[in-house]
Amino acid sequence: MNLSTTYLGLKLKNPLMPGASPLVDNLDNVRRLEDAGAAAIVMHSLFAEQIEGARIALDRHLERWEDNFAEATSFFPAQDDYVLGPQEYLAQIAKIKAATKLPVIASLNGTNVGNWMDYAKQVEQAGANALELNTYFFATNRRMSATVLEHRVIEIARAVRKSVKIPVAVKLSPFYTSVGHVVGRLEEEKIDGVVLFNRFFQPEIDVEELQVTPRLDLSSSEDLRLRLRWLGMLRDQVKISLACSGGAHTPADIVKALLAGADAVQVVAELLTRGPARMGELLKGLTEWMEAHEYESVEQMIGALSLRNCPDSEAYERGNYLKTLQLWRE
Repeated sequence: MNLSTTYLGLKLKNPLMPGASPLVDNLDNVRRLEDAGAAAIVMHSLFAEQIEGARIALDRHLERWEDNFAEATSFFPAQDDYVLGPQEYLAQIAKIKAATKLPVIASLNGTNVGNWMDYAKQVEQAGANALELNTYFFATNRRMSATVLEHRVIEIARAVRKSVKIPVAVKLSPFYTSVGHVVGRLEEEKIDGVVLFNRFFQPEIDVEELQVTPRLDLSSSEDLRLRLRWLGMLRDQVKISLACSGGAHTPADIVKALLAGADAVQVVAELLTRGPARMGELLKGLTEWMEAHEYESVEQMIGALSLRNCPDSEAYERGNYLKTLQLWRE
């Protein structure tokens, strides 16, 4: 049985990898992930605010909140709050490369083209095999149009693509008017793949302290559905790599993502809550499913139930909406 896949031009022994998380800060965890069968290591994001280390980057973010919450400044960590600074991040890439045989995918997070762009070259020089751009931002100002928002993503991707030779993926949010159009534009800019999707962590309101506070909620398998829809619809329309991120908790979830069209599946919440060894259990479950359903390779699975290959294409389109509304019976 052949579990291998190709993601961002990288030949991987299987489609499972840890998504961006604090696990990679500990080399023992990284080794445990490799022993459990992880096909690659995805670093957590290094933020433009850390790299630029100046008020300019912070001010760009605060402009979005200046007329909203006075407490907005508390949403952004102090420099000392980050586990890895820019130089430590580069060193960690080198350490992981030395400690394992796995490809390393670094991750950068920025909301505007800036001085932090040069850091992409340093990531490449440190030994990263690929780079993931985490585009975590959205419009809070009503004057910002969808076109402007999309252009910002393309502008960042274009600048980074020109600065490095290693493969580049863009991690998108699902909150675009046309996700497919954005992915198509990224393909035109020679971006090697997209990761679907980023998760926006929503703020919470403390009704006793009268404060807006951050809140961390891990994903569940329910979050996978949105990913499946777009994986299935994009698989037949673009040639670049597609990765699923968010909602992969069980072997069945992994199978669904592959059948929809994912070339790779990133796992985070399961590893954070159950440890690196969970990766091996997921791989075992995937293998057992393939044996039971007579699949000889992961390549056969990828996109087997995409929009084009699905027996009922309406399942991805408006017909599914109409049918679903009729499912409830009191």
